[in-house]
Formats: sequence, C-alpha cells, structure tokens
Amino acid sequence: MDYQAKQAQVIEAFRAGNQRFLAGTSLHSSQSSLSKLKEYARVGQSPHAVVLCCSDSRAPVELIFDQDLGDVFVIRVAGNIVAPSLVGSVEFAAITFGTPLVMVMGHTLCGAVRATLRHIETKEALSTEGLNDIVNRIKPHIYTIAKIKNISDEEKADRAVEANVRASVSQLSHSSRIIEEMVSLGRLKIIGSVLDLATGVVTFLDD
Repeated sequence: MDYQAKQAQVIEAFRAGNQRFLAGTSLHSSQSSLSKLKEYARVGQSPHAVVLCCSDSRAPVELIFDQDLGDVFVIRVAGNIVAPSLVGSVEFAAITFGTPLVMVMGHTLCGAVRATLRHIETKEALSTEGLNDIVNRIKPHIYTIAKIKNISDEEKADRAVEANVRASVSQLSHSSRIIEEMVSLGRLKIIGSVLDLATGVVTFLDD
C-alpha cells in the first residue's frame, strides 16, 4: 500500500466533506447509511481514519466532514486528551483495520480547555477526581498561555485550544511502541485540526 498517497487522499476527503457541510450539500442520507450499517454488520468495518476529538455535542465528526457510517473510527473524550485507554483505541484501529491516518480535532469554545484556564488563574479546587484528571492532562500544555498578559480571554482560549491539539498530536505520536513504530515507518500519520463552532470551518494545522 502507498500509505502516503492514502493519507493524502483521506485528508482531501475530509476537506471536501467539510466544504460540502458548509455549503449545505452533504451527500449522505439515512437510507444509504442504514444500508451500509447492515452491510458492515455482516462483513465488518474498514474505517479510513481515526479521529480523536472532544465529547462536545456541537462537534459531531461525521456531520462536520460529511462522512458516512463506517468511514471514521471516532474516539471522543472531553478536551481531546490522550490517556491510556484512548491510546489503546488508536492502536486497535491502526492494527486491526490498517487505518493510515489519525486526526486530533479540537474546537473553539472548548469547555475543558476553558475550565483548565480558569483553574490555572483561580487555583480553585475541581469538584470531582475525573474532572481533575482531565484538567491535569491539559494544564501543562496551556499553562504559559494562561499567564500571558494583555490579550483577551477569547484569544487566550483560542491559543490554548490549538496548543492542546498540538500537544495531543505530539503525545499520541510517542504514546506507545506500536504507534511510534508505525509513524516512523510512514504507515500512520497523525495530524491536528480545529473546528470553529461559530462557522463550521475546520482548520488543518501545519498545512
């Protein structure tokens, strides 16, 4: 398999799908999706990408990129953080299905990132151990941004969202021996992106 060509093809499919979504010309219908679901139940799935994204209800990957059932292996967690079970999910998709691309997608107005900024600025205790775990995984990546003076809270939040995505891409690239080896061999590419909730536009980082 030409992995590089396949990776470029998947990225282009995401770009084109996002453009269709923005234009209101999405291709997929519930009827065709139901037919595919029945077929995948019979023969198994073969997703062409893994997307690690935030759990936010306003950021549904399949709709944003106009992808159908079975096209994308989606892993959702608040703040698009990297944790052991999530790494295992990426490993599973990459090994089992030969999925050549992983995309970490953050989004503007991210509640987890904003909660982390507030925690850094106020030092207030978090209400649960679970929230504390999420915030502690994000905090090292945005701490210096939280301390910047003379920029608006919105700009600070936007910078923090992007920094958090880049950190997750870097962490995931070195999160396990298997993933690191696949990246090194070019069999797996890990990229980052940010969805603007106000417009629906997805920006691919390092384009």
